[in-house]
Amino acid sequence: MAVLPRRDFLALGTAAAAAALLPGRAFATIPTGVKLHGLSAFGDLRYAADFKHFDYVNPDAPKGGQMNFAPPNSTLNQSFLTFNTLNSLVLKGDSPPRTELCFDSLMASALDEPDAVYGLLAESVTLSQDRNGFRFSLRPQARFNDGSPLTAEDVVFALKLYKDKGHPNLSKALRHMTEAVAVDPVTVNLTFNGEQSAQNILSVVAMPIVSKAFYTTNEFDASTMKPPLGSGPYKIGRVAAGQTVEYERVADYWGSDLAVNRGLYNFDRIRIDFYLDRQAAFEAFKKGDTHFREEATARVWATGYDFPALKDGKVVKREFPGEKSPSMQAVALNQRRPQFRDVRVRRAIANCFDFEWIQRVLFFDSYERSHSNFERSDYKAEGLPSPGELALLEPFRAELPPETFGEAVMQPVSDGSGHDRKLLGAASKLLAEAGWKRAGNFVVNEKGERLRVEMLAEEDGLVRIFTPWAENMKAIGIDASIRQVDSTQYEKRQSDFDFGFNMLAWSIGATPTADGLEILYDSRMAKTPGQRNYPGTESPAIDALIVAAGKAGSRIELVTALRALDRVLRARLDWIPTYYLANHRVAYWDMFDFPEQKPDYGFPVETLWWFDKGKAAKIGKG
Repeated sequence: MAVLPRRDFLALGTAAAAAALLPGRAFATIPTGVKLHGLSAFGDLRYAADFKHFDYVNPDAPKGGQMNFAPPNSTLNQSFLTFNTLNSLVLKGDSPPRTELCFDSLMASALDEPDAVYGLLAESVTLSQDRNGFRFSLRPQARFNDGSPLTAEDVVFALKLYKDKGHPNLSKALRHMTEAVAVDPVTVNLTFNGEQSAQNILSVVAMPIVSKAFYTTNEFDASTMKPPLGSGPYKIGRVAAGQTVEYERVADYWGSDLAVNRGLYNFDRIRIDFYLDRQAAFEAFKKGDTHFREEATARVWATGYDFPALKDGKVVKREFPGEKSPSMQAVALNQRRPQFRDVRVRRAIANCFDFEWIQRVLFFDSYERSHSNFERSDYKAEGLPSPGELALLEPFRAELPPETFGEAVMQPVSDGSGHDRKLLGAASKLLAEAGWKRAGNFVVNEKGERLRVEMLAEEDGLVRIFTPWAENMKAIGIDASIRQVDSTQYEKRQSDFDFGFNMLAWSIGATPTADGLEILYDSRMAKTPGQRNYPGTESPAIDALIVAAGKAGSRIELVTALRALDRVLRARLDWIPTYYLANHRVAYWDMFDFPEQKPDYGFPVETLWWFDKGKAAKIGKG
């Protein structure tokens, strides 16, 4: 845990609290009027302008082979279980993971730096004197995969399109953009209103650039199985709707020799098969139909990897270090429903989650207990608030729970019995204080209405975790039930906030942006379909702390703002933290090679690893 210098805390004393919440100067340490090869929220870049490749790649990795890949993460409207559209850029429909491989962006992230991007489509970027304007000089050789040039007009078209019709995560990040102009075919000017954070532009430059010509003749916001025209290292190949998608490497990809791409995108083909049932997906891996799998079920990891291919050495089972990024897995109680608005009710329900029993019986002691929305990072609050945190919190003391200003709130520890009488007794007392009185087997309010909690689940693994939680709720009179629905219905109910109790696992990035924080916590997102403010949080204090984080001029200021935010979230219990996994649990058929030193801020095996012909031949996969 990083220790912050006392002088930096004191610099944010009470008298400076209001100033700390006001917009600051984005990229204050970066020179203006100079062409830059990269950007970082706080100025420092690891790689010089003439770098040849990222340190975490093998620049000589061979091209070829195929990886049948089970993706462990997704973005925007992507689904793990099925798909009914190839358009991942809008809210409508379920698309397959990794469609982003088909598109290039203005700049690309470095996975060994927490907040740095380097030129991809853009050869350079120049900041205006007021730091609200960005001039991108595009690479003249940039091409779409049909050979047509990718120009400034495409960049402008794409960003304006997203702002108007794109997935809410895209349109929200562009709300501060006031102008996008194609100065000439290779020059783009983007202008912002001055309210954006330094991190905001890092989100914008990572957005996929689509073809103006393609979407002039094809409807952008349609749910369609027509492959889009891209410019990236892969294109969509064979598709069986809802079952299989293949991404084929573009042999003459225009950007293959760029420093940001060298050593990446090595497989000729990446195939994703979709299984509605987790066990069926595991059986496909055991047979070799799937080549790489990150195991999400502790029971299977502990007891299921005893099949012949693993015993014969054809399959490798190992763990890789997790990222140095905050980890969030938590439950939201939907405060749009009145029964969940009282924090005492939320605390009572939290008391019914017996992590210690689940850890022993279901998790085989493989998980860690979450207490924070920023586990595994310096942003997790510890102990009493620092002077800097207090400076940010004091203006909102009247609004915030008293616990905000004490020791950072921790989740209760049970006796591991699965039915801790002390915790359940405390939960019953909290319900009574909140006005829920026992009437027979249930607690009811003054109108005689039961306290109902419907737990929304998409797959069997969650049902197993929710079942003991529900049983403890029933023991204290809550009418708890579990509703398991299919993937399409699950995504729709999430997007429409049509649930009472829902779990979310979320990666917020090593340097959380205001945009990313707003998706989860900002008051405006409580009423915006498709966002992840599942609890319906509406708090001026939280909104102000997000602004403070977005305007941080140094990592020290960012850490201070996020620790203060963490204290508020934990005291309010908008999200009930559950558990997290410290490492990646991975199994793969021994036909790949990779750099042994994993980057700190990502684990994209499908783009970083490569096919090893010799290994594949030895296990009969050549």
